[in-house]
Parts: sequence; C-alpha cells; structure tokens
Amino acid sequence: MTWFHWAVLSAIFAALMTIFAKVGLQGVDSDYATLIRTFVIILVLACFVKATGKWSNPADLSAKTWIFLVLSALATGASWICYFRALKLGKASLVAPIDKSSLLLVTVFAVAFLKERPSPREWAGILMVGAGMLVLSLGKKSDPAGPEKGSPAAPESAPVSPGSDGGTQHSGAGKP
Repeated sequence: MTWFHWAVLSAIFAALMTIFAKVGLQGVDSDYATLIRTFVIILVLACFVKATGKWSNPADLSAKTWIFLVLSALATGASWICYFRALKLGKASLVAPIDKSSLLLVTVFAVAFLKERPSPREWAGILMVGAGMLVLSLGKKSDPAGPEKGSPAAPESAPVSPGSDGGTQHSGAGKP
C-alpha cells in the first residue's frame, strides 16, 4: 500500500475514534478516558510489533530519535487530552472540524521546519480544506454549558453538575 492508502485508513479510523469516544465519554472523566485509551493502544501496539517481528533494542536508537519521539509523544498526549475534553463538552460534528485545523498547521510547520514545498495545486487543496473546516466550525454554535439536551452525552433525565475536568458530569440519575 502507498502513503495515500494509509492516510485514507487513518482518516477512517480517526472518524470512528471520534464517534466511539463521544459515546464512551458518557459518565466518565475525559482525562481518565484518555488514560484507558492509552493503555489499550500500548497493549495493541506491543502485540502488533511483537507479532510482526519489528521489535528491536530501544538502546540502539539515536539520541535525536529519542528526543523527537518523546516530543511527539508529549504532543500526542496533550492533543488527546484537549480533544477528549472538547469532545466531552461539545458536539463531535463541531469539535472534529476544529481539531482538523491541524492540517493547516502541519503544512505551515512542514514548510518552516522540514523545508517541504507544496505545489500551487497542493496549496489550493489545503486552503480549500481549511475554508471548509472554517465554514463547518463557524456555522453552528454549541451550548457553552455542555452537550445539548437529547444528545448521547446528555440524557434528558440526568441532573447535571460541574465536573472535575471543567465540563459537566451527570449524576447518574435516570441511567439503567
């Protein structure tokens, strides 16, 4: 498979992750949910690396590789925490387009730091995607107090109280 096929699969799995996470965040703190998700990812990746024979001695990696992998991990963790908090508080259809503005930032950073040079056609596509994300994210406003009544994250019968993550937690009333 080419990079394009892997990128399409990444987009599909990212979309599924958002939907699964939005439903899974019901009744749980977003940071704790991120921790559970991280454990699952570690377990699955460890099995995958072992099964495909890709395990190697980590001490053989260069210092530069270690530094940038650690920086990448820290950025990933910060992104996940922010994303899950946003997803807990808002609609998936509003959170995801704003999150995907990272596309524009990746392009700017790649030009600035990796010396990549997108063609005019590629810039046009990137800007169109950016404009589409802007239209989607500015089109509707979500209730700043949390998910709308009737959404999967806000059962109508559950009293709402402030959560430890700045969001809303449901007391559990009305849940089976």
